Amino acid sequence: MTKPTKRLFSFEFKLDAVRRFQAGESKVALAKELGLSSPRLMEKWAQQYRNEGEEGLRPKPKGRPKADPGTSAKPESELQRLRRENERLRAEVAFLGKVQALRDEERR
Repeated sequence: MTKPTKRLFSFEFKLDAVRRFQAGESKVALAKELGLSSPRLMEKWAQQYRNEGEEGLRPKPKGRPKADPGTSAKPESELQRLRRENERLRAEVAFLGKVQALRDEERR
């Protein structure tokens, strides 16, 4: 059995369904009548409605939020760049020293 594609429900549809659910209609009967994939979806919408109000049922924008053009990355100073590079090189030297110590230990 193939699963149908993910359906998108409008804000008004969700709000009407949640209000009917809160009025006392059975979640199973509502899910069947409205053609929902699971009665659990009614519980999820009701929970969102209780926690966030009507705004919880509105569609959310997809993807990563766009960065503000005003907060563009400012160029770092040469001193900051050199400090960062110095830190990286120290870590590299420490790592290579440990690798060398392990090789010496294996030879014994």
